Amino acid sequence: MAMNFDQARQNMVENQVRPWEVLDGRVLEVLGRVRREDFVSPAHRQLAFTDMCLPIGHGEVMMKPVVEGRVLQALGLKPEDHVLEIGTGTGFLTACMANLAGHVTSVDMHADFTAAAGQRLQAAGVSNAQLVTGEAVIAWQPQGTFDAVVVTGAVHRIPDRFLGWLKPGGRLLVIRGDSPVQHVMLLTHEGNGRYHEESLFETDLPYLAHAEPPRRFVF
Repeated sequence: MAMNFDQARQNMVENQVRPWEVLDGRVLEVLGRVRREDFVSPAHRQLAFTDMCLPIGHGEVMMKPVVEGRVLQALGLKPEDHVLEIGTGTGFLTACMANLAGHVTSVDMHADFTAAAGQRLQAAGVSNAQLVTGEAVIAWQPQGTFDAVVVTGAVHRIPDRFLGWLKPGGRLLVIRGDSPVQHVMLLTHEGNGRYHEESLFETDLPYLAHAEPPRRFVF
């Protein structure tokens, strides 16, 4: 029997995402509309709505739907916002944010991720997202600043350069800490170099390249 993806998507929203304290109507509507099954590999298409991380290559994963929902809700994106995403992955979160914000710039160090995500976004009718191939922790530098920056891989510590990409009042969402207990953090730029920091929930994701914990030598 063929899978009813539309029904599975609505079940994901109602039975997974909403019970995990995601109550923002705009976020729930977007998660119920953007075709998540089109942003996973064909091998994982039947698993697109399960409560698990899905491997996407290069040792990286696609976040659980509940985590994506909490991330989108915490960012509080407005239609006029300009967003920077560090870690394009499959492009699914990019598509969701593009539906909630004015423009999304997304950078990924893997050219094959950028190319595949670009095709998926085009097929989904997303025209307000720009994809860039680059390494954001130590090398790539965006032009200008953003209302929101979201980091889709973990970091041991938050690079100062990420904070410098925020406008006053801008929000940085990042996963910080030591696996297997990492904290999803929301930092809000209050101006004059001050940031309000809030810990939202715990998760466990692979680290961005060049953002791993330092090696510990055992003698």
